[in-house]
Amino acid sequence: MFDDWMQRYEYMIELGKSLPMIDEAYKTKDNIIKGCQSQVWVKADFEEGKVIFTADSDAIITKGIIAILIRVFSNQTPEAIMNADTDFLDEIGLKDHLSPTRANGLVSMIKQLKMYAIAYSNH
Repeated sequence: MFDDWMQRYEYMIELGKSLPMIDEAYKTKDNIIKGCQSQVWVKADFEEGKVIFTADSDAIITKGIIAILIRVFSNQTPEAIMNADTDFLDEIGLKDHLSPTRANGLVSMIKQLKMYAIAYSNH
């Protein structure tokens, strides 16, 4: 869809602006994703058999990354999230264009979203 990575970064920043925002009351240590260079907060709710995520970050690129993940994982069943294939991240080349610390943060974000799914899988 985009010819160069500057366009993709700009698109990720735009996605970050449309992120379903976490309520300020949930920007706590308990909701911070460990392993991210910047602060990323994620909250999961379980409604009608599906996990609904909200999030925020204090960094614009990271906010775009979590926005992509939430678009993919939110409103899915716990089983679908746990079994989700994340190869699309390699296919779009995202990991290749992130710094090592941001790439580690991406992995941490995915792990956390899947952990929420595991927690809700018994409901």
